[in-house]
Parts: sequence; structure tokens; C-alpha cells
Amino acid sequence: MSEPVLVTERLELWRPQASDRAGLLALIAPEAVREFLGPAEASETDVFARLLRNAGSWALYGYGVFQVRERGGDGTIISTAGVFRSFRGFGQGMDDVPEAGWIVAQAHWGKGYALEAMRAALAWFNREHGPQRIACMIEEGHEASAAIAAKLGFIEYARHQSEGERALVLYERLSGRCRLKASPSAPAPR
Repeated sequence: MSEPVLVTERLELWRPQASDRAGLLALIAPEAVREFLGPAEASETDVFARLLRNAGSWALYGYGVFQVRERGGDGTIISTAGVFRSFRGFGQGMDDVPEAGWIVAQAHWGKGYALEAMRAALAWFNREHGPQRIACMIEEGHEASAAIAAKLGFIEYARHQSEGERALVLYERLSGRCRLKASPSAPAPR
């Protein structure tokens, strides 16, 4: 294993590696972890596709999601966190943009790891790529992630609803640039 890209008080953040597949599968295996991950599956196929998308973001844009491990721990992936390039396909400021995201292993909920990892990842992103608008989407009802987003400076700007799916709350973190204009059906930014 190479050296971590970022080190915080309690965590080490690494770029994705092919050897991460099993650890990522273990991370999202519990149903409670996948509850707010949309159509995520705990399958080798889904994890492999996620790993490739993330590696592609790193290769094409120079940034992506980090694999997070406890500092001085056994190397187990306990979280993923970072900024990646996304294209959600429904507009509303979520297509071809930097997007923040995090997932934390159930055994590590409530320890503040997502906030710690995302603060480090966002600071790194700003240093390496310059401050810019970053989007984030969280399924409605995921209060823990909504609280983390607020602490990171994300504000709600719209909602998106696909038939048969939970509504998505769309957030953005601004860097002094103009706020994305809300569509007529979306609530005005707060």
C-alpha cells in the first residue's frame, strides 16, 4: 500500500486502489448503510463499477473519493469521502460538476469521521483545484448526512424526485461565485 494522501488527527485518506474492492464491499454490505444510497447493491458488480467510476474521476479530473482508514489501524476501509466528478442526468446543477459525498461504516457512526474526512478532503480540493461550487445530494430523511452537509457549509437549493424513489435534497457549497439559480418549481435558496 502506498502512503496516504491526507492524514488527519484520527484518519488516513487514500486514493482508490484495485485492492480496495473487498473493503468497499464490506463497507456497504449492511442494509442500514445502503438505506440512503439510492440503488446501491452489496454486490461485487456494483462495488467494481463504483471503484472504476471513482478511479475514472481521479484519472480524468485529478480528484475523487478517498478511501478512509483509521490512523494507525489495521488498514480496514471505514469510510469513503471526497469530491468526485458527477453527471446525474437530471440537470438542476448536478450534471458535470464536482460533487461531495461520504459513506461511513455502520460500526463507526456517531464518531465524527465523515465530518473530519470531508473537512480534510474539501481543504485539499480547494488547495489543488481552487475554490469553486461543489454540489451534494442527500436522500430526504437522512438527517445525519444533512447535519454534516450543513456543518460543511452546504445549503439546500432544490429538490429532485424521480418516480418511485425518495426525494433528493440538492445542496451546494459556494466559493464566492454566484449561486445556481433555482428553477421555478424549486424552493428559493436560504
